[in-house]
Amino acid sequence: MVATTPINPCPTRYSETAGESNSVINLMFLHYDSSELDQHSILLESHLSSDHTPLTVIISLSEEIVQMSKLILTPKSNQESKFIENVILKFKDLDTTSIKDIDKLERVIKQFSTIIDQAWTKNTKISKISKHSKQWWMEDCSHSLNNYRSSRSLKNWKKFKKIIKDTKRSFFNDKIQEVANKSRSLWELMNWIKKRKLPAIKAITHNGQPCLTFDSLWNALHNTFNTALNRQVDLNIINKIEHKLSQNWFPFSKEEFKSAISKCSNASAPGPDKLTWHHLKFIIKHAY
Repeated sequence: MVATTPINPCPTRYSETAGESNSVINLMFLHYDSSELDQHSILLESHLSSDHTPLTVIISLSEEIVQMSKLILTPKSNQESKFIENVILKFKDLDTTSIKDIDKLERVIKQFSTIIDQAWTKNTKISKISKHSKQWWMEDCSHSLNNYRSSRSLKNWKKFKKIIKDTKRSFFNDKIQEVANKSRSLWELMNWIKKRKLPAIKAITHNGQPCLTFDSLWNALHNTFNTALNRQVDLNIINKIEHKLSQNWFPFSKEEFKSAISKCSNASAPGPDKLTWHHLKFIIKHAY
């Protein structure tokens, strides 16, 4: 963090109490070492009847290129099967018997990442991003739709509608089965009414007394800030932090790993490595 001076330095809070000095209590967090640090100011004439003055900052916006397409791996498609087969085939050649320290572990992970990238590039296809994209859409849906568009026949239209119906039913049956097998709540099927855990709440105290009103909370914040405003800080305390030795790497078995990932959702989105939990479970099960 770094403290910077606005274009027009002045207090940001003006006290209404006689004899109490004005102070700088408002904070503005900006990206470190950016051009915005020298372009923020205080609008002194705009606080009107408020005891706080507005802060303003000029942020330059650069032109952003919006990606209109992406590489995808359609679930339950031939490309997905080939992707998993390629990963398993290469994964079996990895030497994982001598992982005894962090360096060797990172080397194996890097090799595994390369395997995934190569298989992903080989088996994915380009898909255009649109508001009509559906999670349940499969290759059979696309083929059936193309057949209807080329023929415009009633028979192909009915076939397309039947494939859509069957695909939707299969997709949502899998969702329900996943929830039932893992004994999770039914509302996890409906993202818009997911159960939310309320955050733990603890009363703020100041001088041994709880701050139960806005006035007491404001006084606690105001007095605490002004108390530490010009206090000197001894940075040598950082050097007194106890240095802890690194722990040894304890190996784990294949069964322990399978048990750890068994409760992970098969429908979760992949991370930067493009590998879903469904893929990882299948690879671990069939790679040995």
